[in-house]
Amino acid sequence: MSGQLVVAQDLPWPPSVNDFYPPAVAGPWVTKFTLMVWLAVGLVIVFYMATYRNPKLVPSKGQWLAESVYGLVRDNIVREQMGNAGIRFAPYFTVLFSFILVTNIFSIVPGLQISPNAHIAFPIVLSVISYVLYLAVGIRKHGLLKYLKMSLILPGVPWPMHFLLIPIEFLQNFVVRPVTLALRLFANMFAGHLLLLVFTVGGFVMLSADNLFVQVTSVFSFAMAIVMAFFEALVAVLQAYVFVTLSANYVGTSLAEEH
Repeated sequence: MSGQLVVAQDLPWPPSVNDFYPPAVAGPWVTKFTLMVWLAVGLVIVFYMATYRNPKLVPSKGQWLAESVYGLVRDNIVREQMGNAGIRFAPYFTVLFSFILVTNIFSIVPGLQISPNAHIAFPIVLSVISYVLYLAVGIRKHGLLKYLKMSLILPGVPWPMHFLLIPIEFLQNFVVRPVTLALRLFANMFAGHLLLLVFTVGGFVMLSADNLFVQVTSVFSFAMAIVMAFFEALVAVLQAYVFVTLSANYVGTSLAEEH
């Protein structure tokens, strides 16, 4: 019995929610997530400063990459969702896209192997920033009362219906939008990290088994972990794109003249 207990203790622990709460590095406010966020901020700043420190007519590879990212966000996201009036917001959305992309890619970087966005707090902060921009742009352009009227009152609807529609519009425009924006990013990065944990830890558990067949089968678990790592990279890019696209769409509705 004691031998069985020792073997059980030597096996990796099964994945749990605790894997998404790394221990503090230096005090309660400095965690692995905190350091990763600052690392991402530094990487984004250094990348754009280095590539545009001395821009040339014939761009270098770094300048070409920076211009490609900016062009993608400006033309495929901002212009599509907000029109030409939203071009002035392209730098913000480019930085937002770059930051989310870097923090998402951390989930497959050896030594880091988790995205800060797999913790709900960080998507909430990003969502709140876009939400504040969404409100500020609308109030600045239309004024508070007109903006609320545009957001809550549907034109051409019989007045008794407003008792039902105004609460629905309020929930949709001022509650559901920021909540779903944060939850979508969080849920995808959380699920991706959990899948990587399941296949990786499962591979080690199977490799430690006494049965030869189970040990050989562990190869398939490790192979799935590799496949999921590539899939996680795709999801990292896609979720950065989706988050920025929805943020631009919300701000675009604040710039619109009609409901």
